[in-house]
Amino acid sequence: MKQENAIQLFENKKVRTLWDVENEKWFFSIIDVIEVLTESDRPRKYWSDLKAKLKKEGSQLSENIGQLKMQSSDDKFYKTDVADTEQLFRLI
Repeated sequence: MKQENAIQLFENKKVRTLWDVENEKWFFSIIDVIEVLTESDRPRKYWSDLKAKLKKEGSQLSENIGQLKMQSSDDKFYKTDVADTEQLFRLI
């Protein structure tokens, strides 16, 4: 899968994104989106709790979330939970 990294700004906050050239779709860092939408100071904890709740409710959405390597603030690449546009709307 050929990918192109990009940073999008939303209300002056960074949202890490990847463009999948082959499938022609964007993937967004779920943690970054959660931080923007909830203004949480602990977006990883928020996402962890939300995943547990979705799993408990029987939602398959959290099971279908993938991980891609994205650049972090320390300029290193780490596996990050990502969602495409459709998955992101379902989470919201």
